[in-house]
Amino acid sequence: MILVLFGHTRSVRRRIVTLTVLAAVLAISLFGAPLAIAVARFHEGNSTHDLERVADTVVLAVTGDLANGRLPELRPAKPDEDRIRGIRVAVYTPTGRLLLGDGPAAEDRFVREAHYTDMSTGTRDDEVVLAVPVLSGPSLVGVVRAAHPRSELDDRIRLTWLKMAGLAVIAIGASWLIARRIATRLARPLEDLAGTAERLGEGDFTVRAGRTGVREIDQVAEALDVTSERIGETLERERTFSSDASHQLRTPLTGLRLQLEAALESPDRDPYVTIRDGIVSADRLERTIDDLLALAKQTRAPRALLDLGKLFEEVRQTWHGLLAGRGRALRISGREALPARAADAAVRQVLAVLLDNAATHGRGTVTVLARDAGDALAIDVSDEGALADGHDPFVTEDRTEEHEGHGIGLRLARSLSEAEGGRLRLTSPSPTTFTLLLPAERPSPR
Repeated sequence: MILVLFGHTRSVRRRIVTLTVLAAVLAISLFGAPLAIAVARFHEGNSTHDLERVADTVVLAVTGDLANGRLPELRPAKPDEDRIRGIRVAVYTPTGRLLLGDGPAAEDRFVREAHYTDMSTGTRDDEVVLAVPVLSGPSLVGVVRAAHPRSELDDRIRLTWLKMAGLAVIAIGASWLIARRIATRLARPLEDLAGTAERLGEGDFTVRAGRTGVREIDQVAEALDVTSERIGETLERERTFSSDASHQLRTPLTGLRLQLEAALESPDRDPYVTIRDGIVSADRLERTIDDLLALAKQTRAPRALLDLGKLFEEVRQTWHGLLAGRGRALRISGREALPARAADAAVRQVLAVLLDNAATHGRGTVTVLARDAGDALAIDVSDEGALADGHDPFVTEDRTEEHEGHGIGLRLARSLSEAEGGRLRLTSPSPTTFTLLLPAERPSPR
């Protein structure tokens, strides 16, 4: 997956560069083609203008001589008129005979057309030609023909086009450099996202993607962060459920096993009693599984008035036999204490943790006492053991450092208590006593 993401990053970079260069080429083509045509027409217009200047100059110089029947003299171009020095000029009589200059021996169509127009221009063979009439009053006394090679005009056009092509190449090169810079800037956040995804794939669910200021990329980063957080929470719930199931199910299974072993050791005992007791234990086991599943899904049962009598009877049935098998007693009192509103499943799990903690790490008789604590219902779970000075069981999650925590652990048991609006605390380190406080619900006065 990561290799694919890196491959997509390189592909995105190539696409950005390619599309930018193509856009530059398209823009240059759309603007360059009309501009090239305009440049060619511009040079053609300049060429005609040069021919017209030369022809008009010659017309002014030869009009008087032709009108008086004298042979005119052509003046050479000035040294600073480099552009028009290559123009060939010829003077023709009204009958079409070459009088002087450099031109065809006989008149061509441009010279003939000049008899009837102010100016005739066009291309003949490899020449650009312009012919103008020489008038003396209303009379035509001659025609001036000016021409220069077509190759000169083509060279000017090609030189300009070459310069334009050079500028186009420079523009495309600049577009390529800018596109690479932009592609790198856009691809780097994607590469960072790929690195974040790689760490996420390796199991680091605390990793978070950085922000770049690009809205679309930041949206992907936010989605990746949410995914990382959800995966982490899901795995944590699964680990918690596995730990809960391995410890919380051990107690009812042990009780069921003890019942069955006791029935085998007493063959004269009524088997129906053992079966009924086994069904009751199986029901408690099923209820424990439901509680653990609800905890794993982070759901809470609806709060209702807590039935202490029923709850303590379940505690007695579950833990009396287990503690008796270890030579220890279970004492329960206070079934008529103040009512409280809480979820049965949550309170059962908290008491299961406290009793498992007392059975595993404590000593002597285990006492469960419900009492009135002002505006709260207090349920004390104590034994005859003791905690070391300065030891915080809610930090290490067990009563001794050499043992691992049991069930959902004391810290999570405290979290369950707080979720029900109550509190779990260590009341006395010796004898060890934990107290679960739940908001009491006193009856309304009449």
